Amino acid sequence: MKELIPAPSLMSFRKEVDRFLDRIREGDLFDMPAASDWIPNLDFSEQPDTFIVKLEVPGMDPKDIEVLYQNGLLTIRGEKKNEVDEKDARQYRMERSFGTFARNLRLPTPVDEKLIAATFKNGVLTIRLPKTADAKAHAIPIKVF
Repeated sequence: MKELIPAPSLMSFRKEVDRFLDRIREGDLFDMPAASDWIPNLDFSEQPDTFIVKLEVPGMDPKDIEVLYQNGLLTIRGEKKNEVDEKDARQYRMERSFGTFARNLRLPTPVDEKLIAATFKNGVLTIRLPKTADAKAHAIPIKVF
């Protein structure tokens, strides 16, 4: 008897539905600056004093990516261009994604805008957003009587 494994197209659909629901939970569904042709994968993590955002954009030139921060909203947008190697080539299969993208993240605490840094290495854009002194967690000593 064959195992019940969803078809790849159903898995892709589920992934898109999960992303849509994540955007609703994050509250940035309606903050999208433009319709996207594709959505790069994104990781968003928090350390005690910094938020870290990593975006997979393989094959892109960092010059084609824009990172903006305003009023607690981080916006990353850009365009991955389709490079045609040969003008007369017949395409048998095209699976790579191209086009414009836009990702928004509403940060849960204030960050120091002057210290935000973005780096690009091996197709991964990494953005470090240091928290303000007021937003960092502070240990509260317990007094014993």
